[in-house]
Amino acid sequence: MKHYSKVLLSPLVTEKGTLVGEIGNQVLFKVSPDANKIEIKTAVEDFFKVKVVRVHTVRMLGKRRRQGRIIGQRPSWKKAYVTLAKGQRIDFFEGA
Repeated sequence: MKHYSKVLLSPLVTEKGTLVGEIGNQVLFKVSPDANKIEIKTAVEDFFKVKVVRVHTVRMLGKRRRQGRIIGQRPSWKKAYVTLAKGQRIDFFEGA
């Protein structure tokens, strides 16, 4: 089993992320591209001390960008929608 710091790279705080958090009690994370759903679930439960009901993952393809004649591509990454049990909550802005 991987250590949670290698699985969970960062939380995603976006408009869509806050909307699904309010409606479906979900939290978004940027995760390691080779992490599976079971590793993501155990990492979130161990680190945040919450009960995870379900995990959905999405592979985000890197966008092509160009600067003049040079064409490059941003790296691909993986996003995880983590659904928490009723009454559970993760608040990233507790001190703010």
